[in-house]
Amino acid sequence: MFGILNVTPDSFSDGGRFESLEPALDHVRRMVDEGADGIDIGGESTRPQGAEAVSAERELRRVLPVLAAVREALPDSLISIDTTKGEVARAALDVGVDVINDVSAFRIDPGVGEIAARAGVGVVLMHSRGGVAEMGTYRFAHYGDDVVADVVQELQASVNAALSAGIVRDSIVIDPGVGFAKKTEHSLRLLAELERVVALGFPVMVGASRKRFIGELSRVERAADRVAGTVGANVVALTRGARLFRVHDVAPNRQALDVAWGIVQAGAGLSSSSGAGPDPDSR
Repeated sequence: MFGILNVTPDSFSDGGRFESLEPALDHVRRMVDEGADGIDIGGESTRPQGAEAVSAERELRRVLPVLAAVREALPDSLISIDTTKGEVARAALDVGVDVINDVSAFRIDPGVGEIAARAGVGVVLMHSRGGVAEMGTYRFAHYGDDVVADVVQELQASVNAALSAGIVRDSIVIDPGVGFAKKTEHSLRLLAELERVVALGFPVMVGASRKRFIGELSRVERAADRVAGTVGANVVALTRGARLFRVHDVAPNRQALDVAWGIVQAGAGLSSSSGAGPDPDSR
């Protein structure tokens, strides 16, 4: 599980809270204490309304001091940089980042893939469409009769590009991009049929935390109050094959997912002992 740290003034649910170094570090320590395996740090918002691309220089001013401080304070924790820019990715790697999480899956800057390949780090390839200012909107939320098939096809193309850049298969995680260039019905269908994304053969990360579709279903307007809805979405995603989660609220998600995983494993063991169902070691 990755805890989210947005060091931006304008992210959709926590913009401006962690722009200063000490509040950011305190929040990171809290998330790790609550069970986060890693921290995903981003300096450019892709919020649904009014997102604007920022320059690499501004993004670096936001993220580099925090990345360096987190690496020094928590040397054993995984750190992910959430960026679409090669210049930012390269500088983040220089201060010890372990993973590059590119919400454009190298569409915006193919050089990010080459940088990741040379460094031998993990990558998260998320499905999205459009630029930074558009991917959180519905501008490109147009799909055929089978949205899952469309997303799987585009994710496969992203995987192929990553492999061509020299990234090894074991370093790749894929993310269906819930809420990115997707209306509520698209996000729901993707989560309901997540096994088809899993079938691509890579670990699947889900980033449903506090998303707009959760607010629409639960009638909770304020993003920070969508904790229970997020937990519900993540538990279902776990049962459909997701194994990595990107969350704002670590403690409730950690507790719920640990219990859900225990149940999943117990069910797999029961099926195996009765001679029916899949081998639990194959999950």
